Amino acid sequence: MGVHSFAAANIRGQAVQLNQYEGKVLLIANTASKCGFTPQYADLHKLYEKYRDQGLVILGFPCNQFGGQEPGSNSDVDTFCQINYGVTFPLFEKVDVRGDGKHPLFGYLTEALPFEGFDLNDGTGKMLHNMLKEAGELEGNDIKWNFTKFLIDKNGNPVQRFESNVSPIDMESAIEALL
Repeated sequence: MGVHSFAAANIRGQAVQLNQYEGKVLLIANTASKCGFTPQYADLHKLYEKYRDQGLVILGFPCNQFGGQEPGSNSDVDTFCQINYGVTFPLFEKVDVRGDGKHPLFGYLTEALPFEGFDLNDGTGKMLHNMLKEAGELEGNDIKWNFTKFLIDKNGNPVQRFESNVSPIDMESAIEALL
């Protein structure tokens, strides 16, 4: 199956078939403009700039399911990303990434790459673990918070899941291995 069998609307509402990315390494992330992890946009953009000529494409999917941290319109999100982080990688319309209404792409990704927990040696990972455990949202494979990232190989196969607290720069060697 792979991610190439899915489609999504880009930030301007145009349908995009993900099979256009065949032969590319993808990094798919659910994003938000008002989150403590929002500065990850800067490092995602750096990775994109550094590796896009080698075949890396980053796909950002804004989501408002985590603390209402993506409240604006698609146009607001697009403007925010361009002005604050110079984002030039593809952005998509706001989607749900968990629950009954989740976009089918994220249903596939979370089934292919189950949640394995947060790094409890990392302060932010420990905080997220405790917060979500208290809220009763730690179980299952659904995305737990903004900026969960999925690394996809050139054939569209999910390879690795990185939780919110993992810096994009810390994924560089995994990306390089697939390019």
